[in-house]
Amino acid sequence: MKLKKLLAVTLATVMVAGLAACGGQETGSGSNSDAGTKTEQSSSKTDAKGDKLVVWTLAADLQQFAERYTEKTGVNVETVIIEPADYPTKVQTALMGGEKEPDIIVGEPQMLEDFYTNGFFASLDDLGAKDFDGKIVDYVWKVGQDADGVQRAISYQITPAGIYYRRDIAQSVFGTDDPVEIGKKFADYDTILETAQTLKNAGYRIFASDSEINYFSGDSAWVVDGALNVSDARFEYMDLVISLYQDDLTAYANQWSTPWFQAMSGDVPILTAEIQNYEDDSVNVWDAESFAEATAGLERTTVFAYGLPSWGVLTMRDNVGETSGKWGVCAGPAYGFGGGTYIGISSLSERKDLAWDFIKFCTLNEETADWWIEASEGDTVSLISALDKHKDDENSVYGGEKLYSFWLEQAKGIDYSKVTNYDKFIGDAWGASIGYINTGQATREDALATFYDTVESTYPEITVTR
Repeated sequence: MKLKKLLAVTLATVMVAGLAACGGQETGSGSNSDAGTKTEQSSSKTDAKGDKLVVWTLAADLQQFAERYTEKTGVNVETVIIEPADYPTKVQTALMGGEKEPDIIVGEPQMLEDFYTNGFFASLDDLGAKDFDGKIVDYVWKVGQDADGVQRAISYQITPAGIYYRRDIAQSVFGTDDPVEIGKKFADYDTILETAQTLKNAGYRIFASDSEINYFSGDSAWVVDGALNVSDARFEYMDLVISLYQDDLTAYANQWSTPWFQAMSGDVPILTAEIQNYEDDSVNVWDAESFAEATAGLERTTVFAYGLPSWGVLTMRDNVGETSGKWGVCAGPAYGFGGGTYIGISSLSERKDLAWDFIKFCTLNEETADWWIEASEGDTVSLISALDKHKDDENSVYGGEKLYSFWLEQAKGIDYSKVTNYDKFIGDAWGASIGYINTGQATREDALATFYDTVESTYPEITVTR
């Protein structure tokens, strides 16, 4: 019973933190750093014509798009940025209450299925979306379709995952910093463990945290035909993470904490299990100054790599400091993606034509895509013509690597059919169970039993076979 209570608390914390981050720089598009930290806010630009749109978003990016739209068209756009954790409930309350505003609503992949099922998004096909089929990266276009293939939303970005690695360390340890060759060091889970041990022997740690391969673990759907599906690959991922932890192959920094960010720019202390699991409350891993004081006597290490979606280029950009130019990006052990803001029209909006013009401006306009690439300093747009136009752009943070070409190639391997609206919760429950095994709070058998119990009690409609 104690373990179940602990798991419930952990999942609640992880889900809130994850949702908050999705609108921010951590797990959504990279320039949304205010979305997960500010209370509900709105901005409005007035025009002379009296036209108006109301946009509800959990990503601050869209406020920049709205301001650009007003600048170009003169249309008044009122943008309301809502805390990600509150966003689904606010949308549901407004639309089920018959509200005619907002006109524009958004969703992240894990929200979309419920939004489609509840009829929140208007059909974009009725407004001419089919005319643009083939203009947007394929998986993004499909994510925006409901179960019947009707286009309901479009995203301005793609978010395939990659491995971000230190080129200078790669040269020192492996004799090459070439992305293709380094990608071979992450080709599969067994190879990753070999790479991790080689790096440790050389005085480094492969990752800051033991969760860096999470974006590459979704090679099968969590729910298939109404039944929980825990594939062999899921157990192999569990074994990998446990080995990374128990064989002392990471810096033991939790994702998004102070040391996790600090490892992007230099050496960091190797934390203890008590610090990582917040049992040692004398160390605040969220405050840089107090963290430095509390960990001054710990052994230190330099981290080799991170696993992040394409928006990670912006997270890294803001944190690499003097290591700028020493990074590269290569493929991971599987195709994966994370986050993304999908824009649609409220089914109750009375301004659907104007709202459709706004969506086209944000997602299907090459001039806008060019502007956003520059304004965001590296976000990866979904418009194929813009990606092709910028395919030879070199990113100075990554040693001049042509990242738009790389991300487009990675996006081709994404299979969205494996994504379900259960993924966030079940994935977090799986991760929490791994954490309990890592730290000895539960045996593998007990942790798995708790995982199954959690899924079964939370989603009684799912058949759980143990």
